[in-house]
Amino acid sequence: VQLQASGGGQVQAGGSLRLSCAASGRTLGNVGWGWFRQAPGKEREFVAAISRYGDSTDYADSVKGRFTISRDNAKNTVYLQMNSLKPADTAVYYCAAYYSVFIATIASQYSYWGRGTQVTVSS
Repeated sequence: VQLQASGGGQVQAGGSLRLSCAASGRTLGNVGWGWFRQAPGKEREFVAAISRYGDSTDYADSVKGRFTISRDNAKNTVYLQMNSLKPADTAVYYCAAYYSVFIATIASQYSYWGRGTQVTVSS
């Protein structure tokens, strides 16, 4: 299974981007999805997660009210809509998938990882 993230780029503060992550190789059924990010010189941090059935989501405090995670099971794809972007959001964003009925916010809970997409927000 491969996860491919896309949609990153450079945007000015206050702008928006929509990240996508598609799974290929085989259909990932019964998985929850998450997004993490890693800024230069910092550890990878949790951004958002959506449960297996899409009925529950969780967000890092730093992105609540600005980011929205969603999923399209028919397309085996997860999205991260990012609005009101700030320079502090600049990082490589990674999508990941996990097997659990609960929300997963810790990286070690995830079984599959994408290669990341760069998001750069200028002031």
